[in-house]
Amino acid sequence: MTKKRIGLIGLGMAVTPHAKGLVDLADKVEVAYAWSPSEARRAAFAERFDFPTCDRIETILEDKTVDAVLVLTPANTHLDIARRCAEAGKHVLLEKPIEISTARAEELVATCRKAGVTLGIVLQHRFRPAGMRLAEILRDGELGAIVGCSTVIRLWRPQGYYDEPGRGTFARDGGGVLISQGIHTLDLMLSLAGPIVQVTGYAQTTSVHRMETEDMVCAAARFENGAFGTIDATTAAYPGFLERIDLVCEKGTASLAGTALLVQFQDGHKEEIAADQSAGGTGADPMAFPHDYHRAVMADFIDAISNGREPKVTGEEALRVHRLIDALIDAGARGGAVDIAGARS
Repeated sequence: MTKKRIGLIGLGMAVTPHAKGLVDLADKVEVAYAWSPSEARRAAFAERFDFPTCDRIETILEDKTVDAVLVLTPANTHLDIARRCAEAGKHVLLEKPIEISTARAEELVATCRKAGVTLGIVLQHRFRPAGMRLAEILRDGELGAIVGCSTVIRLWRPQGYYDEPGRGTFARDGGGVLISQGIHTLDLMLSLAGPIVQVTGYAQTTSVHRMETEDMVCAAARFENGAFGTIDATTAAYPGFLERIDLVCEKGTASLAGTALLVQFQDGHKEEIAADQSAGGTGADPMAFPHDYHRAVMADFIDAISNGREPKVTGEEALRVHRLIDALIDAGARGGAVDIAGARS
């Protein structure tokens, strides 16, 4: 397979696991350029990684040898950047969330589809071995139908995290705990348990944080297959705990806790995958996790554009979690049950 040439757009906090993954994938991909509008960030990045940098995004867009871009900029910039990349014929791998609103996210997905470029979304929890194995067990029918699903995301972010200009605002991030942190676990949950068609619950900013958007959400959910579920998400839970997805099924129960899996079957046997040694980014350091899963996202994306197939997490697939987040915020704001538009798409 001929190496693909990729440009990095954005060299902030999110770049480290991606850059490490690209180093590991040097036999499949070549980093053509790494760009940030900040000279200081370009210099700091160049000290850590032996990739060429450039001081103009146009350098990436105008180079016809660049096959794809990895976009790691703030969410409110994604639509404009993705449109420019699509118009230049570049495939796009985009850090979550797609954009700050579902309307903008839908426009971005449609823009890439119309331009004929591949769009992949970085939702790396899908690539954890424990989650992948559970997906296989469910797909093979070993646990029978899912009848209940509990998703718990109890993380910790200190006030200093939200003191960064724009963080935790609708204008830059599009929301709080759901779209910035919980999106990964919610996406994994949807991929395992199927679409949610209705939610009811509460969302608020607690006294723990000074921020514009929500840092605590508690909700009940009804799945398309008739299963019931709960969602409990916060960034106010010191010192931060492993995210959990518990599935109650006809033939047993499956529990994902961070990167660990325990499946207990009613016939007495069980299956386990041990956790890795990372903290998982649950606490004050949001980057305290290995880069293995980001590497897997990029490897899948490179293979997808090389073989003309869809990546594991397409833009359309990622829109499902955006619509769920909209419904959770809507339910918290006005009370009552909220149906989820496009839950089955």
